[in-house]
Amino acid sequence: MGLTVQKKFFERREQVFEDLAQTGHWPTTFVSGASPELPLHWHDLDVSGYVIEGTTYLVDEAGQHHALEPGDKLNIPRGTLHAEGAVVGEVIYIVGTETPGSLRTQLALLDPVSYTHLTLPTSDLV
Repeated sequence: MGLTVQKKFFERREQVFEDLAQTGHWPTTFVSGASPELPLHWHDLDVSGYVIEGTTYLVDEAGQHHALEPGDKLNIPRGTLHAEGAVVGEVIYIVGTETPGSLRTQLALLDPVSYTHLTLPTSDLV
């Protein structure tokens, strides 16, 4: 399953935290400063994001752009190729991850060359 963007998912901060409680994700704030479009990459964990301020877009594996604006929720499953689009100014997110830890480490840009759709967590192997 690829990335999804749920437009106008929330209006109030409380709705974000209620949703995070349902997903079990740990929240942190992430500020993305002005930058060009990132290269395609993937992460080794599921990520949920909630756009608080600013606008940008996500690029999916097929090169399609998905606009992001305040109130939108994004879901990026583990192993999904994607990229954050160009940022003018800054975008503020609340980001949810499966475990607490350094967001910079958790969201390291993993190289698409090492990516494979066949990689499964060891817990899925029988």
